Amino acid sequence: MPRFSCDTAIPHDHPAAAAGRLVAAAEPYGLTFIQEGDALAASGPFGRLALTVGGDALHLRAEADDRGLLERLRASVSEQLADLLGEAVSIIWTGDVETGPLFADFREIRVTAVRDLTPRLRRVTFQGRDLGRFVTPDNLHVRLYLPPDGAPAPSWPRPGSDGRPVWPDPERRPAVRYYTLRRIDAEAGELDIDFVLHPDHGHPDPGRADGAPGADFARRARPGALCGMSGPCGLGIRPAPWHLLAGDETALPAIARILEELPADARGTALIEVEDEADELPLGAPAGVVVRWLHRRGGGTARPLVEAVQALTLPDDLFAWVACEFEDLARLRDHLRGRGIDRDRMLTVAYWRRTPPDASSDRRTSA
Repeated sequence: MPRFSCDTAIPHDHPAAAAGRLVAAAEPYGLTFIQEGDALAASGPFGRLALTVGGDALHLRAEADDRGLLERLRASVSEQLADLLGEAVSIIWTGDVETGPLFADFREIRVTAVRDLTPRLRRVTFQGRDLGRFVTPDNLHVRLYLPPDGAPAPSWPRPGSDGRPVWPDPERRPAVRYYTLRRIDAEAGELDIDFVLHPDHGHPDPGRADGAPGADFARRARPGALCGMSGPCGLGIRPAPWHLLAGDETALPAIARILEELPADARGTALIEVEDEADELPLGAPAGVVVRWLHRRGGGTARPLVEAVQALTLPDDLFAWVACEFEDLARLRDHLRGRGIDRDRMLTVAYWRRTPPDASSDRRTSA
C-alpha cells in the first residue's frame, strides 16, 4: 500500500464529462484508467490516481510511496485540471500535503569540480545532501534548476496551495533542463553531470528544452556555484536478452551509464553519433555488447545514426533504448515499429530539436 495520499473534490456541473476529459488527457503520458468499483484508477511511475464521479463534483485521490512522488503526481494532476477546466478551477488538496519552502524531492547542490572530457563534453561535479532518493537504475535523469547568470542569490520554486509550483519573479527564475546523472555517490554526497558544449548553430544542447542555459552554466561553472536539482525521472532500459542503445552525444552520458550497469552476460549493440573522433570516450561495456562510434564529420552521410540503425539486423527478443534529435527519433521510431517492435519493447526520447538554418534565432525547441 502507498504510504502517502491526498484527496481533492472539484466542483463541476458535469463531473462525468470532466472525468472523461482528464482520462483522455492522461493517455498520451502512458496512464490508462480501468474501472475499479465506483472509481476509475490508473497507476504509473509516480503513483496511483483514482477518480470518482459525484453528483456535483469530481473526486480525486492520489497515492504514492514517498512524499516527493506524491508532490509530483499532485502537481501534474493540478496542471492538467487547470488546462482542461480553466485557471479559475478550485483545487484544494487534503491529506499528506505540505506547502513548505521547497518540494520534498528538491535539493540544492554546489559545484566542487569541473573538467573537460572531450573538446565538447564537460563534466561538472556537485556536492549535495540527502541524495539517497536519486540512487536508482530505474530513473536516469534529474531536473536541474539553473539560476540566471549574475543573480545575487538563487531562488527556487515552492509548492503552491493547489500543488503546482510557485515560481520566482522572471528575473530570478531558474531555467529548468533535464540531464543524466552520470555518477552518484549518496554516501559521499557527490554526483557528476556531463554537459555538451556545442556553440555552433543546429547542434544539440544536452537538455530537452528551449535555448542552451545548461551549456552556458557549464561554461561558467566554478567551484562554489549553486544549482537546484529534483527527481529522479526518465526511464532506463528493461530486461531483455538483447539490447539496442542508440543516440547522439546528448545521450552519451545515459548510454555510458546504462552500459556500466548492464549485467556481465548482456548482449547487444550501442550506436553513438558524435561530431568526430575527438568526441569519443572510453566506455565500460560487457563483452557481448558491441560499441560503435558514428561520425558526422567525414562520415559521408547526413544522418549517420538513422542509417546505422536501419542497416542493423535485429533479433526478435530485444529492447531498444533510443535518444537523439526530434526528426531523427521519428525516423527511428517508425523504423523500429515497422520491424514489429511494439511500445513495450522500446523507449524513445527526443532530447533536442534541430533549428532550421534560416531561423531568426538559434533556439532549440523541446520535443
